[in-house]
Amino acid sequence: MIDTDALKHAIKLIQCKSVTPLEAGALDYLETALSKIGFDCTRLPFREAGTPDVDNLYARIGTSAPNICFAGHTDVVPVGDEADWAVPPFEARITNDILFGRGTADMKGSIACFVAAVENYLSSLTRELPGSISFLITGDEEGPAINGTIKMLDWLEQHGEKLDHCIVGEPSNPAEIGEMIKIGRRGSMNGTITIIGKQGHVAYQHLANNPVEGLAMLIGKLLGEPLDTGTSTFMPSNLEFTNLEVNNEAVNVIPARASARFNIRFNDAHSPASLEQLMRDRIKAALVDTAFSAKMTVRVSGDSFVTQPGALTDKLSAAILEVTGLTPELSTTGGTSDARFIKNHCPVIEFGLVNATIHQVDERVPVAHMQTLTAIYGAFLQNYFSQD
Repeated sequence: MIDTDALKHAIKLIQCKSVTPLEAGALDYLETALSKIGFDCTRLPFREAGTPDVDNLYARIGTSAPNICFAGHTDVVPVGDEADWAVPPFEARITNDILFGRGTADMKGSIACFVAAVENYLSSLTRELPGSISFLITGDEEGPAINGTIKMLDWLEQHGEKLDHCIVGEPSNPAEIGEMIKIGRRGSMNGTITIIGKQGHVAYQHLANNPVEGLAMLIGKLLGEPLDTGTSTFMPSNLEFTNLEVNNEAVNVIPARASARFNIRFNDAHSPASLEQLMRDRIKAALVDTAFSAKMTVRVSGDSFVTQPGALTDKLSAAILEVTGLTPELSTTGGTSDARFIKNHCPVIEFGLVNATIHQVDERVPVAHMQTLTAIYGAFLQNYFSQD
């Protein structure tokens, strides 16, 4: 078995049952580990009526610029049925040099590599740290994302804490460490469309107007016309219907309403406002010359963004090439992350472990991958603070 400092940190973190929004000792462990190497740590618990209470951690060493921030989350998704797991999900068991457990890849493993890399870098310094290193760790990324990173960033601004650059440790690689850096993400819009018909007896269908038929027709038309063809930095926007609801218990009644929930992952061809208007225009056009009407509600959880290639991507790419021999793809694929909030404060990119088993039963990561990731983060720190 490969024995690394990152592995030791990962085991301790995984053994904390921090299913969102529980802290379960994960932030306590990080606060202790970072305090030991000179970080000033601040716990930031936030609460808001109707939402879960969330604990968070900001830690910084150094007082001067530039401040490179490592951001991530210690909360994890539920494990599902524990009986389906080959190993207990919070035991952090190692089998054949593979670490199993909830959060190994998403993203306690990356946080462990952050900490180990920083420990190694600080111990190698022969001069004063030429800048600052910080950690922005939330317990609310897998939850509503209300009492976590957003409020932490507000707190930083209120207290004069400036982030110059940020790496989020989300699992960015499809199969091999070093394949991909995420430089942006599509936005996410959730919505509900309700078709309003006319209730009636199924045997007298001519006296009613079945909204299920209208909804089926509308879904077909909306899916039949692409939202766009993609842009120079993003793949095409994607509309997916995720739930259908009628709430009709009777078998002999045509319902009055039928609803469908949807999600759109949208690129920079749209703003949230323009995308909402596009959907409304297409719904209206689809229902012309029918007896149906429709209502739509939407909620946007994040806009699209891209961090243009530059010093930050160059320094991380150089570190990846040095450690692995790979030249990473700069990508905007995948789902949302807390980078969508951080991008309003500083340039932000994402780079972490392989994402093949995230949110799955038997989530796992090869220990060797953690060793490689730690080395990449360490080489990046050397590059970032280089005086060249």
